[in-house]
Amino acid sequence: MRISAIKYQEFSDEKLMVALQQGEKGAFDEIYRRYADRLYGYFFKMLWYNEIRAQDLLQDLFTKVITKHHYYDASRSFKTWIFSVAANMCKNEFKRNEIRKNTKTGIDHLYYVSSDANLEKVIHEKQFKDALLGALDEMDEKHREVFMLKHMDGLSIKEISEIMEIQEGTVKSRLFYAIKRLANQLKVFENV
Repeated sequence: MRISAIKYQEFSDEKLMVALQQGEKGAFDEIYRRYADRLYGYFFKMLWYNEIRAQDLLQDLFTKVITKHHYYDASRSFKTWIFSVAANMCKNEFKRNEIRKNTKTGIDHLYYVSSDANLEKVIHEKQFKDALLGALDEMDEKHREVFMLKHMDGLSIKEISEIMEIQEGTVKSRLFYAIKRLANQLKVFENV
């Protein structure tokens, strides 16, 4: 006897997986409806806002749900299980990028993650770096240049003054303005 799609909406996630394990393919549609957007968002953020890789991993994940549903233990929370699978897929993606970083194909070395690194910290640092670079791109050239010379190239106030042919007081003023603006734009990272 087939269960109607309307009834699937009343099922818990765990009960849906049990139904899927028992051959009720319609249960998959409800699982997909509940989790596809959330998991896409997760992959999208974890994979540095790469839409194509996020879509690929999302489809791979749901293929696993269909073909390897027998790996799910109904005594565990489905939400925890599916996000654990998604996290492992991201770790595998990071490992693949680590292997590719030394190839001649030009794979971006910024995605390198060492195996013993704190993965969450690495991801937050990458997100912060991207946000910082975006904020710097929006800044006018004279303030951006002073900030970059000081904080990215490690030059002293005096060296910057000489390079830009401006007074040290002007360098300090521009740095103050740049830092204040960046602090406002990057507040979201204060407690990360």
